[in-house]
Amino acid sequence: MWCRGVCAVVALSAVLGVAGCGSGGRPLTALARLQLPPLGRYYHGVYPGGTSGEEDDLTPALVSAYEAAAGRTVAWVYFSHNWFHGRQFPLATATWVRDRGAVPYIRLMLRSGDIRDQADPPYAPEAIARGDLDADLRAWGDAARAYGGPLLVEWGTECNGEWFPWNGRWSGGGPQGPARFRAAFRHVVETIRARGAANITWVWHVNNDDVPADAWNRLENYYPGDDVVDWVGVSVYGAQTPQDADWPAFPASFDAVYGRLAAVAPAKPLIVCEFGVTAGSPLGTAPTWAGEALDALLAGRWPAVRGFSWWNETWQNDNDPAHDTDMRVQAVAGLSAAFQARLTGQAVVDRPIVQ
Repeated sequence: MWCRGVCAVVALSAVLGVAGCGSGGRPLTALARLQLPPLGRYYHGVYPGGTSGEEDDLTPALVSAYEAAAGRTVAWVYFSHNWFHGRQFPLATATWVRDRGAVPYIRLMLRSGDIRDQADPPYAPEAIARGDLDADLRAWGDAARAYGGPLLVEWGTECNGEWFPWNGRWSGGGPQGPARFRAAFRHVVETIRARGAANITWVWHVNNDDVPADAWNRLENYYPGDDVVDWVGVSVYGAQTPQDADWPAFPASFDAVYGRLAAVAPAKPLIVCEFGVTAGSPLGTAPTWAGEALDALLAGRWPAVRGFSWWNETWQNDNDPAHDTDMRVQAVAGLSAAFQARLTGQAVVDRPIVQ
């Protein structure tokens, strides 16, 4: 859903500690890459929330609040890099995330503003594929390479959802829409890779439902190719506002999309990039929903899944506070206990594994 989303990912090797060092004090080498954890173990990440709703104003304090409530540290911190706030690589945020011992997971949001449900011509997939943004993409790649530490990066978040301007509806619709997205995705990755930014793990991130549910908009049509995708990610949300008429359970929603993702990219690890549910709904409780989701994820129900990150945010929907969305583990009654009861043990990987 456009309000927020869910994505699953994986990795393997020696654990990264604070201030860019490995678990034994090993210095983090230049251009280190995030590795998959062993089978049966799962990265624990988070989008820690912000105040603007633009997903780029996170702070160390917000990460600390989530970690304290969840009872575990995180292996990655997820956030947006909105180009309407500046096209330069987000070095300051990436640096403090690394200094906490986590990997920055960057949603590369090439857009003119908080654009919803409409085209964004300066950043349209066809403009990207044509090379209109190449100078800035090359500079971004240079800065990512200079940063040196492991990075997770995605472009085209929830591409099969019409709320974002890179969805095929806004690039002509029909088969040409997804085709233009695929070309743009390939161009972004190839342009940045050409600058030597080998420390980036590239994620292709879809929504669990195709919106609209037309044949041309099926998520499979957006897959840009194994050579430009390292990990596959998906958003799987429950109710996103207290007024939602449905209460989709995570296991059923994920079951419905898992086989499709495994078929389109069978060789790729899968992460739940975003998942969450609001408090305040008469249809169910957030602790029960989250508990069922974590139980299923950590039980190995979906073997390709190698990680997950909770969307830990609150936002206002109208002038009635009772209608506010709140997914924060540190604020919703019972949610902290649900996380702490399940994030214990060796199945949860709360520090990045790098090589």
